[in-house]
Amino acid sequence: MSEEAGKVREQPEAPGAEKAQGGIRDMDFLLDIPLEVMVELGSARMYIRDLLQLGQGSVIELEKLAGEPMDVLVNKKLVARGEVVVINEKFGVRLTDIISPTERIRKLK
Repeated sequence: MSEEAGKVREQPEAPGAEKAQGGIRDMDFLLDIPLEVMVELGSARMYIRDLLQLGQGSVIELEKLAGEPMDVLVNKKLVARGEVVVINEKFGVRLTDIISPTERIRKLK
């Protein structure tokens, strides 16, 4: 038996496999890009005179109803909706609905 016969030959990678693996590694830098995440409880329009009259204990009526889902925005684009939760005395958001990429693109137009 020849020395050559006992060796395991490495199979060549499938075409494009190197590109796929390299592509994933090449895109790792995207993971470190900071994004602005905002949770919008609601909004209101006010005149400056009304804004100047606000004081401690004032209530601003928002356009959303109590119990209505809050909007989760990333870089000012709607990506999800959720509900308020309190964990260890801190507010958080439980995501209840993720906006599909198709719907997000539709809203850009």
